[in-house]
Amino acid sequence: MIEFSNYDIIRNLLIATQWTVLLSLAAFAGGISVALCLTAARLTKNPALAGLIKLYVEVFQGTPLLMQMFLCFFGLSLVGLNISAWNAAVLSLTLFTSAFLVEIWRGCIDTLPKGQWEASRCLGLSFLQTLRYVVLPQAFKVALAPSIGFSVQVVKGTALASVIGFVELTKAGTMLNNATFEPFKVFAFVALIYFALCYPLSLTSKILEKKFNVSR
Repeated sequence: MIEFSNYDIIRNLLIATQWTVLLSLAAFAGGISVALCLTAARLTKNPALAGLIKLYVEVFQGTPLLMQMFLCFFGLSLVGLNISAWNAAVLSLTLFTSAFLVEIWRGCIDTLPKGQWEASRCLGLSFLQTLRYVVLPQAFKVALAPSIGFSVQVVKGTALASVIGFVELTKAGTMLNNATFEPFKVFAFVALIYFALCYPLSLTSKILEKKFNVSR
């Protein structure tokens, strides 16, 4: 058994935490980009597009993230697309994140009075102008808190990337546990680091929810 001091364990876990943070940021940024396109397409009221987006959301919300990671990493290789564990993790988390953000944003947009769309048309604003100047500024305030709140799920979801060989916080904890045979100590440190990452996001979400409380 290799001897590791507490400092060695924490230092190695913090190095792996950098990859957890980078993976979370990449997945959330990708999810926002995809969700914006899907939300804009849904607002066009095109039945075919709406049906495809509904199917997309149901597939990625209705299947485990772990399965999605397996399919991205191992499934794509079956059709000749060999991608790294990093790319597979980013892709699967992006698709997973976008499916939930689309529904969050749809609900936020639906809270706005429909009369604002009608008033915008009476003023001669185009669809894109209505989105830019009327709908999105109001929906942004309503959607900010739940979107940041959902980012906690993205951070915790990065732990599943360990199953496809990507070395992030959970994978590093497993490797250190195999080297030290001290699971309680190692995974207690892992849990504390996850808490340190997620709690500020949850707190920020609650503060913003109170600040932008539309019922007031």
